[in-house]
Amino acid sequence: MMIGTERPDVVVSHLLEGRFAVIVDGSPNVLIGPITFFQFFTASEDYYQWFGIATILRLLRVFSFFMAVIIPSLYVAIVTFHHEMLPNPLLINIASQREGVPFPAFVEAIIMMVTFEVLREAGLRMPHVAGQAISIVGALVLGQAAVEAGLVSPVIVIVVAFTAISHFVAPFYNFSITQRILQFTFMILAGFLGLYGIYCGILLTIVHLASLKSFGVPYLAPFAPTFLFDWKDVPIRVPRYDHLS
Repeated sequence: MMIGTERPDVVVSHLLEGRFAVIVDGSPNVLIGPITFFQFFTASEDYYQWFGIATILRLLRVFSFFMAVIIPSLYVAIVTFHHEMLPNPLLINIASQREGVPFPAFVEAIIMMVTFEVLREAGLRMPHVAGQAISIVGALVLGQAAVEAGLVSPVIVIVVAFTAISHFVAPFYNFSITQRILQFTFMILAGFLGLYGIYCGILLTIVHLASLKSFGVPYLAPFAPTFLFDWKDVPIRVPRYDHLS
């Protein structure tokens, strides 16, 4: 696994930590490897801030990753199979909002997620200013129109909006693509097996990640296998004088 960057300070910091960089003549991007899973939550700005703020931001990125992957499938599983997990007032509220919706929760979630992915890709291909306007206006107009037409419920719009925002927390765009693949996979498992499918998906994902290696380095290092010294920078960032000692 490798990451790409255009920042000289990022390249230098990774070289000082023992990684390699691939520089190609005529390209502004530099490829860096080997990269492990938890380094995708590390941004270069973390080292320019107080260690407490940097640690909170890193934990927020980890939390956003799990929320982006789990929340849509959790909604599908609870609404479809596990109504008893919701408090009665919330369950009644969701049921009343879904009254008249012609699609089951799984199909409803798939339609909304695919629609947002189309809007996001359209925004990326358009000029910068126009792309942002298309993404924001398109999401608002389509979401409101779909709710008023009775095609989807307001709850799924909130779920999709929170999930979409969580995707942008990842510092690297390639990592957000992986989030989307896991997201749709978990939604399919939840649509057929409920929470049991989500549990199986999480277990299989962890087993798969633990079996991967990035240029000979375990992908889940420093947690699996455990390297206690590297815990000073993953997932928290200790004060600089402790990190260098």
